[in-house]
Amino acid sequence: QVQLEESGGGLAQAGGSLRLSCAATGRTFSTYVMTWFRQASGNEREFVASISQRGQTTAYEDSVKGRFTISRDNAKNTVYLQMNSLKPEDTGAYLCAARPEWYAYGDASVYEYWGQGTQVTVSS
Repeated sequence: QVQLEESGGGLAQAGGSLRLSCAATGRTFSTYVMTWFRQASGNEREFVASISQRGQTTAYEDSVKGRFTISRDNAKNTVYLQMNSLKPEDTGAYLCAARPEWYAYGDASVYEYWGQGTQVTVSS
């Protein structure tokens, strides 16, 4: 069992940066694949980035490649999302999710654990 809590969202101007954090409770954080999804108002959850259990493998949605970086610190039970060169279309609620397996990492329906989300708003 793991509980997740996101932080770091807020208002940014286009071209700016934000760093999101997702803190997890429990002693098994290092056994979970961690993923960030985002959800714009009225839309389905969209895959943003995933990181494997030890951080050796990452994956990104095409529109954020080269702008966003996912990382994790297993000693702190925390996963991060560094977001640079923000665009208005990056606006939405950002949620972190956890599951033990890597396969189908981009499919929101397979994730067992979710945080409540943190809002990111990018103005033009």
